[in-house]
Amino acid sequence: MKFSRSDSWRMIILALLAVGLVALALGGYLAPAIRVVVTPLVGGQTWLAERYRTLVDFVTAPRDVAALTQRNQELEAEVARLQAQVIELQQQNQQIDVLSALVDFARARPAYDYVAADVIGRDPSPFLQYVIINRGSDDGLRRGMPVVTAQGLVGRVAAVTAGAARVQLITDVSSVVNIFLQSTEAGAVLQGSLTGELTLTMIPQDVGVAAGELLLTSGLGGNFPPNILIGQVTGVRSRSFELFQTASVQPVVDFARLEIVLVIRNFRPVDISPLVPEP
Repeated sequence: MKFSRSDSWRMIILALLAVGLVALALGGYLAPAIRVVVTPLVGGQTWLAERYRTLVDFVTAPRDVAALTQRNQELEAEVARLQAQVIELQQQNQQIDVLSALVDFARARPAYDYVAADVIGRDPSPFLQYVIINRGSDDGLRRGMPVVTAQGLVGRVAAVTAGAARVQLITDVSSVVNIFLQSTEAGAVLQGSLTGELTLTMIPQDVGVAAGELLLTSGLGGNFPPNILIGQVTGVRSRSFELFQTASVQPVVDFARLEIVLVIRNFRPVDISPLVPEP
């Protein structure tokens, strides 16, 4: 293909113009003109991009909300499951602590034969202080056997079936326990009440009793083994015209939170009622 002289000049002129435009652009002389042309294009493109994102969000939002709602429900279910596991582990740890304390109590008193029992019920009457345990005659339990925890005396077995037993707490109104004061070794009688409070009676007037005095079973009467801790004195009432002093007692056992107890199976209470003179 042959080029005419006019075509050659045209190409030379275009080349010179291109070189000149490049030189002007490199020198920054064309920046205002480029800004005038490019700015409207950039603004239009930005406007279109924003409208496109808005449309995409509008179309996909319902699916995102549904997915987030489902995920939130799954996380709430997982949190509830983990909380239940934490509570269960805490209960297991508490039970292990109780069992460890009971084992220590039994080891410290090897002369007795123990059987552990769970507290599975309570007497519904507000005036009777009894609990039900899941051990009975099939486990060697008999009426009158003492019941203890690692802290101290709970009560004694009042009634027995093949697989369960009814335990009278020392806080029951008809409960009577012979005790002695640790510091003076003076004897007294511990009685329950309708309200579940413990009262120490038959304290000789010449015996000094102070708050904090510890009480232990004396073994007199044959109903309980000796030297089992019961509680401590919280207050004393002494009147000169009365034969005996009385005192209020705080038990060491938390009867409202009984879960596991020990029954002393090889202790047989002595029935001395035929030997007590009738009034």
